[in-house]
Amino acid sequence: MNTAPALDPTHTALLVMDYQPAILAFVPDGEDRNALLGRVEGAIADVRANGGTIAYVRVGFTDADWDAIPASNKSFAPLAQHRVMHHEDPATAIHERLAPQDGDIVVRKIRYGGMSTTDLDQQLRERGITTLVVSGVSTSGAVLSTVIDAADRDYQLYVLSDGVADPDTEVHNVLLHHVFPSRAHMIDTIELHTLLRAAD
Repeated sequence: MNTAPALDPTHTALLVMDYQPAILAFVPDGEDRNALLGRVEGAIADVRANGGTIAYVRVGFTDADWDAIPASNKSFAPLAQHRVMHHEDPATAIHERLAPQDGDIVVRKIRYGGMSTTDLDQQLRERGITTLVVSGVSTSGAVLSTVIDAADRDYQLYVLSDGVADPDTEVHNVLLHHVFPSRAHMIDTIELHTLLRAAD
């Protein structure tokens, strides 16, 4: 039985991170990409319908961003070297099925975490957001970095277990079962729906 506390939608934001064609391409063939998109699409609709906030985080680089990445950055130096993930490239746009609407938060980042290189934290706090429901690709990148950072910033956290995916299934499972539960309540999209309804 899930002991996750009820959500107050007016203080809750659903984070939709890195749902971009270039990154979704790394989701293994075994994971049905359409089903994953469908679950997140449903979660977005649920949170919207209950008066919650949707916050999109996408990764994309300008020429200046690439130039500022030091060679010592093991993850991002290769991206700069090969000039990939330009912020205007259609492959870095938010997937069309999850397209933002007026009033949503949209930020562009240049590292793994959703907050470390953006004003996401400030925008959330200005709206009175104290609770985050986290979805994203990938579990070991954007999701891990953001969950650890957001926990340190004292947000009440939920990780959407069926709204995250990773190229490495083993790492994905370790994070969901052994790392995230110490910082976040683990729920799936059906439980999210129930928790939102319970707040009525």
